[in-house]
Amino acid sequence: MEEKAKLTINLPEGMQDGKYANLAVITHSQSEFVLDFISVMPAIDKANTVARVVLTPDNVKRLLFALRDNVEKFERENGPIRVGEQQAQVVPAFAKPQCEA
Repeated sequence: MEEKAKLTINLPEGMQDGKYANLAVITHSQSEFVLDFISVMPAIDKANTVARVVLTPDNVKRLLFALRDNVEKFERENGPIRVGEQQAQVVPAFAKPQCEA
């Protein structure tokens, strides 16, 4: 019987609680996708990027499959995730991103 290799994943100190994001801005080039996760607060016209993740196209596709699989599992256990019409907008009207470095 072949034994699978084990991967130990380290979670650096300070990352245990995660970061809240309610908007993702996705851009891409020929060789990479950039996912900026942003926290937008009501009635505030400036938002903070809380994380940026850069992925290769094939890893984005793997992420897409993994997200789809996990959403399906979640919905089997908890019922459908309801996305309201306003929530379904790709970029809310009040949050058209204007990035600053």
